[in-house]
Amino acid sequence: MTTTPRPTNPGPHPLRFGYGTNGLADLRLDDALALLADLGYDGVGLTLDHMHLDPLAPDLAARTRKVARRLDTLGLGVTVETGARYVLDPRRKHGPSLLDPDPADRARRVDLLIRAVRIAADLGAHAVHCFSGVLPADMAATANPPNTAEAANPAATANPAEDIAWKHLAEALTPVLDAATHAGIPLAVEPEPGHLLATLADFHHLRRLLGDPPALGLTLDIGHCQCLEPLPPADCVRAAAPLLRHVQIEDMRRGHHEHLPFGDGEIDFPPVLEALAATGYQALTVVELPRHSHAGPHFAAQSLPFLHRAARAIPDGAEGSTP
Repeated sequence: MTTTPRPTNPGPHPLRFGYGTNGLADLRLDDALALLADLGYDGVGLTLDHMHLDPLAPDLAARTRKVARRLDTLGLGVTVETGARYVLDPRRKHGPSLLDPDPADRARRVDLLIRAVRIAADLGAHAVHCFSGVLPADMAATANPPNTAEAANPAATANPAEDIAWKHLAEALTPVLDAATHAGIPLAVEPEPGHLLATLADFHHLRRLLGDPPALGLTLDIGHCQCLEPLPPADCVRAAAPLLRHVQIEDMRRGHHEHLPFGDGEIDFPPVLEALAATGYQALTVVELPRHSHAGPHFAAQSLPFLHRAARAIPDGAEGSTP
C-alpha cells in the first residue's frame, strides 16, 4: 500500500501529535497507520488488541517485526498502550487487573504488560502505557469515599482494603518495571478516573511505595486533568513535567469522564500546549477518542488541524523553555 506525501507539521513548536488506534478499531491496523501518515500525524498510540497486533496470538515476533517495518516506512513514531477492553477476558472489561484478589489473575495482567514492554522495544516505542484498574467490588464495598480535602493525600484515606490493593499494585508492577528497565522503555502509568490510581497524587503515592524507580513515569491525560484534578490542565502539565513520559489528549468537561472531540468540552488548549512545549517534552501527544471509533477517520482528520491551530497560538519564545 502506498501513501500520499505527508503534510508538513506547521509552526516552530516541538510537539509531535499522534492518534490512538483504540479510536480506529474498525480499521485494519495497516489501513489505520496509512491513514494517520496521510493525514500528517507524527505517530500512533498503538493499543494492543485482538484486531491490532494481538499480543496473545501466535507468531507475535514476526507480526511485530512487520509492524515495525511499516511504521518505519511511514515515518510514524509509536507508543504502546495496554487499555484494550477485552483482550484478556471476553466478559469483563479491563479484566483481570493488577488489583484482582486472585494472584493468578494478577499474573495474567502482569504477563500482558511484560509482553507489551517487549513489543515496545521491538517497535522502537517511546513508552508503554498502563493503568491500575478499579478497586475490586468486594474491596470497594468496604472503602470509605474520601472527602475533598483528603483526596489529595492517598495515605490519609487509606483503609485495610485499599492498603491491600496498593500492595497488590506495587507487587504486580515490580516485574514489569524490571522488564522495562532491562529494555530501556519507560513504563508510563496513567491516572484514570474511577481507578485506584486516579489522580496525580495517587501516582506519586505509587512512586513512593516502589522507591521512586527510574523506569516508572507518567501518562498524563489532559482530559482527565479537566475532569477531576484540582489544578487546571496547563498547571497539571507543569507539575508533572519531570516524570512525563506519555501524553493523551482530548476535550472533556469538569466532573464528567467522557472523552470528547476537540471543541465539545471545556478545555482551553493553547495554554495546555504552551505548557507542554515549555517542558521540553518531545514524545507523542496522542488523541484519545476510543468511543468515537465508529467515525474514526473523520475525527482523526478533524483533530490534527485543531491541534495545529492551538499550537500556532503558542507565543514566540515559549517553546523550548523550561518550567
